[in-house]
Amino acid sequence: MTGKIITISRQFGSGGRTVGREVAEKLGLKCYDSEIIRQIAEESGFSEDYVKENGEYTEGSGLFNNFGPVDFYGRSNRITIWTEQCRIIRKLAHEGPCVIVGRCADYVLRDEADLLRVFVYSDMESRAKRVVNEYGETDEKIEKRLRDKDKRRAAYYEIYTDQKFGDPQNYDLCLNSGTLGIDECVNMIVNLYQKDNK
Repeated sequence: MTGKIITISRQFGSGGRTVGREVAEKLGLKCYDSEIIRQIAEESGFSEDYVKENGEYTEGSGLFNNFGPVDFYGRSNRITIWTEQCRIIRKLAHEGPCVIVGRCADYVLRDEADLLRVFVYSDMESRAKRVVNEYGETDEKIEKRLRDKDKRRAAYYEIYTDQKFGDPQNYDLCLNSGTLGIDECVNMIVNLYQKDNK
């Protein structure tokens, strides 16, 4: 594999997706996020909405809840999506240096690539403000929405990686976007990447 890959894990509403896209733009790298969803949908036959909902979140706490419906052959739809997701992430990483947002890419590529693993987080108030600005209000209280997304994203990560979501030991850099701001998060990642690649 050639060159360093940046993986961005993030809390919902922290701006991690924006950070990833801006880092990629400044470094002249490709950024993969929703593009992975589209590729999984094309390869698996599932709709993009289904892949989006089942490719980074999970519901319930029981083992059988986590793997969802099965196909005619007894294969879990979520396992099918996970397998396809891993294959696509590895393929993209083999194509050259890039930024990959979410999708457990930090774990998938752990033994295969030179990684800069970043976790972007923020306080509840900053995240709530960002989510409302970006996605608008809903009937559900914003704090509950954030907590539910956090729980589902963490459960997904922990089921497939056997690691704790947001644990600093799993990352090279943890950034509080609420305190630092998006621009500073971007600059710190860019500077570290450039320093490592001299």
